[in-house]
Amino acid sequence: MKPSQIKSLNRLYHRKFASVGGYSKEQARELAALSTDTGRQIGILINRRGQVHMVIVGDSDRIVIPELGRQREGSGRLRGLRLLHTHFNSPHLSNEDLMDLVFLRLDSIGVLNINTPNLPHSFQWAHLLPSNLENELFRISQAVDWDKSDTDFSSQVEALESELFSTMDTATPSRQQERALLISVDTAPKHVQNKSLLELSDLVQTAGLQIGDSLVQRVKNVNPKHILGKGKLAELEVLALQSDSSVLVFDCELTPTQMRNLAEITERKILDRTQVILDIFAQHATSSAGKLQVELAQLDYTQPRLVGKNRALSRLAGGIGGRGPGETKLELDRRRIKDRRTKIKQELSKIRKHRSITRANRTSTNIPIVALIGYTNAGKSTLLNALTQSKVHTEDKLFATLDPTSRKLRFPEDREIILTDTVGFIRYLPENLKESFKATLEELNYAHILLHVADASHPEVDFQIHAVNNILEEMGIVNIPTILTLNKWDSLSDSEQEKMRNYFPEALAISALNRQGMQELSSRIINLLPPKKTSFTRENESLNA
Repeated sequence: MKPSQIKSLNRLYHRKFASVGGYSKEQARELAALSTDTGRQIGILINRRGQVHMVIVGDSDRIVIPELGRQREGSGRLRGLRLLHTHFNSPHLSNEDLMDLVFLRLDSIGVLNINTPNLPHSFQWAHLLPSNLENELFRISQAVDWDKSDTDFSSQVEALESELFSTMDTATPSRQQERALLISVDTAPKHVQNKSLLELSDLVQTAGLQIGDSLVQRVKNVNPKHILGKGKLAELEVLALQSDSSVLVFDCELTPTQMRNLAEITERKILDRTQVILDIFAQHATSSAGKLQVELAQLDYTQPRLVGKNRALSRLAGGIGGRGPGETKLELDRRRIKDRRTKIKQELSKIRKHRSITRANRTSTNIPIVALIGYTNAGKSTLLNALTQSKVHTEDKLFATLDPTSRKLRFPEDREIILTDTVGFIRYLPENLKESFKATLEELNYAHILLHVADASHPEVDFQIHAVNNILEEMGIVNIPTILTLNKWDSLSDSEQEKMRNYFPEALAISALNRQGMQELSSRIINLLPPKKTSFTRENESLNA
């Protein structure tokens, strides 16, 4: 560009634009003359005081808005900037203009059309809409003569933000907690996706987020680049704005490409199901082994996503999805991650050897091992406490127990067992978590009895039981005697109990909280125990010889 053109563009920063009408006649003519002289679209971002925040020079048919920073970060707030730019021989806002309006949360966007050199011809503008029955994302005005614009943009944005806040859940006691918009994009029917979102909702709340809203989209094929089409992503962005959701949580594992592309489109935090589970594990890991396992899983997840400047990861540091043992590792390069992974695997190998020795000592004492297994939050730790009179931490949250806990239990029949509580299972358990927690889960291979605890009150108890059995098969844990217990039996009605008995005739009905069914459970365990081995002294051995 010529020095004189650059000087003219710099002068725009000294202009002040009125809220009523959006501009003066002189300013409109100045923009039209600059566009004609340069042969390019000229855009200006104007703040709510009428000052020019940024001047943008595009090409003949479009402008590209650079990253705008993080001003007015509130997820339910608009940007605080309106865009006014020129068009050549096109009186209407383009689809790209409207996408900028949505994804940048601009107060409004307006276009001055030029079809005669140096002179504006018409003006059209648009702004976002709060939740409405027609599900419209924005309102587009009719194109008017360039000198007939009389809209009060300050009053308009004030009313719009007021209405946006009125549609939010104001009953929430704390506005400090981030809100999440849950998204399911799958080829499965919507009722199947809705059930999966219920579990994702529990996971997200356990991780420390509030639920803002949800979106379910059934597709023939998942978009490999953005997971959703651009139009649906725009709807998603407006829904996030309306629900004051600063985090987008997808009920799947996003590929590195999808994560990067989504980060280029939206300024909101992006999480997937795997990150949420990893975050919960990071919060609940207390032992050194548990922390190492979580860190290894985090590094395995992060490594393929550290390509160039990954905005999606940079937005997570210190928050949901980016904390715990691995939170300071997000910016590590691949070489350093590889070195750290090697060191963690060496330490976990030592832990496995130590556990192997511990197992060998247990085997030498001939004390059978009974492992508590089941879906997360089924009540395994509560049952451990009920059977052993222990005080292991229990909480009505997913993955409240992460590190294995073992207690001895002696029966009146002069038999004793080691009762081991294990981490809960969940469907779509991330592969890197399965790999990282081998040192913990391999304990199940040495159990004499598996005590499968299921939450009878859960609406998908049959699915959860099936999921646990599938995971056991995948791990090669078969042919171990198993007792299926339907926990929280007291919370069912008589008709529900009858239905459960018919569906699971071999299961044992219990309530770990009220100690219902403990006697029968103890009897079943004793009946399945291997025969008690007789210990011989050296004197007896010599006599037998």
